[in-house]
Amino acid sequence: MSVKFEKEAATTVSDAAAGAAKGKDDLLREVGQALTQGGGPNGYLVAYLKQLQSNPLRTKMLTSGTLSGLQEFLASWIAHDRSKSGHYFTSRVPKMALYGALVSAPLGHVLISLLQKVFQGRKSLKAKILQILVSNLMISPIQNSVYLVSMALIAGARTFHQVRATVKAGFWPVMKVSWIVSPISLAFAQQFLPETTWVPFFNIIGFIIGTYINAHTKKKRLAALRRKHYGDGSGRSTVGGRPGDDYGRPDMRPDMRPDMRPDMRSDDRSRY
Repeated sequence: MSVKFEKEAATTVSDAAAGAAKGKDDLLREVGQALTQGGGPNGYLVAYLKQLQSNPLRTKMLTSGTLSGLQEFLASWIAHDRSKSGHYFTSRVPKMALYGALVSAPLGHVLISLLQKVFQGRKSLKAKILQILVSNLMISPIQNSVYLVSMALIAGARTFHQVRATVKAGFWPVMKVSWIVSPISLAFAQQFLPETTWVPFFNIIGFIIGTYINAHTKKKRLAALRRKHYGDGSGRSTVGGRPGDDYGRPDMRPDMRPDMRPDMRSDDRSRY
């Protein structure tokens, strides 16, 4: 009697586990079908891959431009980097979209195409490791340098010194992130993805990492401006808009500028 009961209980548990696993598989399948429309001839992913094969550069430019603009908007929202009017959709959003379409996409198209051409048909472990090394030691530094220069110009840098300072401050932190993420994502693509799907896969990875780096850079820049102009480290601004937007304007009232307040002692002014 007890043996029969135990067998029935074990069968029930096994059926429940199988049902849960099937439900999870069904959910994943539904998500995949929603994204790719079942992978059929009219699926979104299939249509995108067809455009990528027939018009590779144009497709990459449109994709990169859209993702770069969205990345800038999300990074501004994360870092609380508002315009003077208090909006996150700043003038930098269309500028970043132009950067993605006219700079990032053509550069990535050339570099990744060269990488794939050099290692085309080479499937050995040695070739895969060498491909990862070339990507991290040659391609990533070029792309990250161009990215930081573009970021500096879009943020308002106008002199070589300003651009150089931005690149110098951000290069190694960005490279460290690339050296962590790039080998993992490239190894995953080598093992599990056909080369035709590498572009959308790396676009997604680049969008996530780029949003993080952009937001981190904005936070550091805003903190530096606050320390420079307000000196208290509290991160609070008494002047409307982004820090530094109105500071030093000729039409600013003297009592709003620390170095112009008549009631402030000279030793107090020196702190600013």
